[in-house]
Amino acid sequence: RPLITHYKQYPPNVSKVYSYFECRHKKGEQYNEVVFFGLQYLLKKYLAGRVVTEEKIQEAKVFYQMHFKQSVFDEEGWRKVLEKYDGCLPIRIKAVPEGKIIPRGNVLFTVENTDPDFFWLTNYIETMLLQMWYPITVATLSREFKKILAKHLKATSGSLEGLDIKLHDFGYRGVSSQESAALGGAAHLVNFCSTDTVAGLLMAQRYYACPMAGFSIPAAEHSTIISWGKSREKDAYECLLDQFPSGPVAVVSDSYDIFKACKHIWGDKLKERVMERSEDSALIIRPDSGDPAQTLIEVIKILEERFGCSQNSVGYKVLPSYLRIIQGDGIDLNSVNEILEKLSDEGWSAENVFFGCGSALLQKINRDTLNCAFKCSYVETNGKGMDVYKQPVTDPSKGSKRGRLSLRRNSDGFIETVERGAGKPQEVRSDMLVTVFENGTILQEYTLDEIRKAAQLWEEDVSPSQHNKEDNSTLESHQKCIMNGVH
Repeated sequence: RPLITHYKQYPPNVSKVYSYFECRHKKGEQYNEVVFFGLQYLLKKYLAGRVVTEEKIQEAKVFYQMHFKQSVFDEEGWRKVLEKYDGCLPIRIKAVPEGKIIPRGNVLFTVENTDPDFFWLTNYIETMLLQMWYPITVATLSREFKKILAKHLKATSGSLEGLDIKLHDFGYRGVSSQESAALGGAAHLVNFCSTDTVAGLLMAQRYYACPMAGFSIPAAEHSTIISWGKSREKDAYECLLDQFPSGPVAVVSDSYDIFKACKHIWGDKLKERVMERSEDSALIIRPDSGDPAQTLIEVIKILEERFGCSQNSVGYKVLPSYLRIIQGDGIDLNSVNEILEKLSDEGWSAENVFFGCGSALLQKINRDTLNCAFKCSYVETNGKGMDVYKQPVTDPSKGSKRGRLSLRRNSDGFIETVERGAGKPQEVRSDMLVTVFENGTILQEYTLDEIRKAAQLWEEDVSPSQHNKEDNSTLESHQKCIMNGVH
């Protein structure tokens, strides 16, 4: 949008512009709650400190003259920012604490100018701040995976042990940029600690004070298998067992025929080598083609025939502890649920499998996945405040909130947005929105550990009736946290 020209478009004598961000809610949508994550990175990277300099002003002046073919750049306004605030932005941002689970349709953060001279700054930074849609959507999607995995793991094993490594981030090569990999990879790490997206680990380290947020294991790729030639497939697999004698190792086994590989190589020629391994040094076989559910069921049956299985405490079958499967092809929310349901129907525990997810986790999403919007709701003109809003006759769902906003729990324990500055003094004090940024300074920071704790699953999140329920708002007042000890 031509934000550069907006300062010319506001009414005369405007001194305050107040806007907010939300994930709008429509009845019947798939996701009813969101995980708030990523604002701290954007603030640290792009808004904190001295962001306006004379050099930048001159560069922008020339650039926008060329772009618009007329003089529309507010050189005077930006120089005032430089002179009055030493290049720091006179803006206040209040936001939900990162990691909080908030029902759709509620305010997540607000933005306002702190100096009447700079009313135009509030929505000038809309484009950058609206990119919050991406980390919020990835963190939300990742948590939905976690709900499904937790439900099936609890039902078929009796516990949630190992839940935080059940979904591995395979998405690095499938995203649009290094920054997407970093931000999306870090968003996944709010819920899991299993990843191959190193950029996400570095972001968590640099911006969220987590020295090492996720882990991986040695894993074969098709090039390292087929470079041996088809006639030496067994040698390729044996090399991996030799090179990584301790610790888990994942071996893609479908370069030619996954079923023959499991039956005749892993289950015959290398059977003794596999059985020598321990639970802490498991062989993890990776199918990578075909129908995910059908292929995985057939593979697990072959492995049962060759290696046997046992029965866990709730009556489901488990392969020997030195043998597991990871399915990383064709994985999304629907296929994970389908695979786990079919495994359960066949008597298999979710303990047997891990999942890898790439583009469905980090790339096949957009701003409309959660209907993210940034809208102005309050202005002050000539010292008088006015609640403002949009209300399109062609789409009522795009109507926006009015006035100054606060976020609270009502008497029933549900989170709700209070509009039009209607919060009573005691409610304002309990506002869930925290001032995180003011006049160039970050006032509140969160560590990834704190964020993970806030985003943890509760018992209601994994009950079968809860998934896709119309209002499944997560309450802090839930009695029992089922994730103790996982993070």
